Amino acid sequence: MSLTDVDWSTIPAPADDGRASHLVGTRLPEVSLTATDGTPVALADLSGLAVLFCYPMTGRPDRALPDGWDQIAGARGCTPQTCAYRDLYADLSALGVAHIYGISTQTTDDQKEAADRLHLPYPLLSDAGLSLAKALDLPMLQVEGRDMLKRLTIIAKDGVIACVNYPVFPPDSDAAWVADQIKGGI
Repeated sequence: MSLTDVDWSTIPAPADDGRASHLVGTRLPEVSLTATDGTPVALADLSGLAVLFCYPMTGRPDRALPDGWDQIAGARGCTPQTCAYRDLYADLSALGVAHIYGISTQTTDDQKEAADRLHLPYPLLSDAGLSLAKALDLPMLQVEGRDMLKRLTIIAKDGVIACVNYPVFPPDSDAAWVADQIKGGI
């Protein structure tokens, strides 16, 4: 199975554990995350519409995925999700989205590899220090001793969380979900 072609019927769907129910109406925290271009992004300062999609980790062609990755509910699909945002980037921008960021706990170097390989028109942000995860009490999972974000998407308006998609499944449908929420007037 490639990193982008996934038969979602063979992947366990994540269940809503309620771990994101507190987010709507919350202000983005005073947290700065490093982007793949090396610049810091102060989340609390984001104006207009911002989309923050969190995911466990993007796979790399030169590294094996963790053992049993496909059978961890919600783990598989980071690359298809990231590519869906790439493919709908112009449409989302036309709908008024001023900022799109993919966020994981991977290092900036690992994320830069993915951003370059996948030709992303938006940066990825590293929460390797878990500052965003802790500030918003985001849902997490642990795989092979590594803390990872569970897949969720935040749409914020002028720094306030207006809408959350959690759990996200299948992951490659998430960018279209964001477009639908914006078209619906979130």
